[in-house]
Amino acid sequence: MFVTYRPVHGAEEVAVVEAMRTHVFKFGGAAHSYWELYFGYGLMSAANCLVEAVLFWQLAGLARKSPALIRPIAALFLLANVGYAILVRVYFFPLPGYFDLAIAALLGAAIVTSLRAEARAAR
Repeated sequence: MFVTYRPVHGAEEVAVVEAMRTHVFKFGGAAHSYWELYFGYGLMSAANCLVEAVLFWQLAGLARKSPALIRPIAALFLLANVGYAILVRVYFFPLPGYFDLAIAALLGAAIVTSLRAEARAAR
């Protein structure tokens, strides 16, 4: 969404976006605009989602063989996604957080399913 963003909510929004693009300051030894930081953070977030998806795909294969080893990793990402959802809700808007909550719910379901399967196997 941010890659092709064009202001659509009037002159005030246009002014804010233009100020973000034109106001340059030194940060970390380099000159950047607020827009570059916003855009870069958006790209990092998208890349993080891709890495997380690939990691989950790879862990799914391992979970079939050794679910007990994967549960702590799933729990970590469950908590991380709940945290992301809270941060997104507080600092942005709710929609992206719904995806984080969906991921957290699926991870929770995977943890519960693996615990039940392990309990059945132990009987």
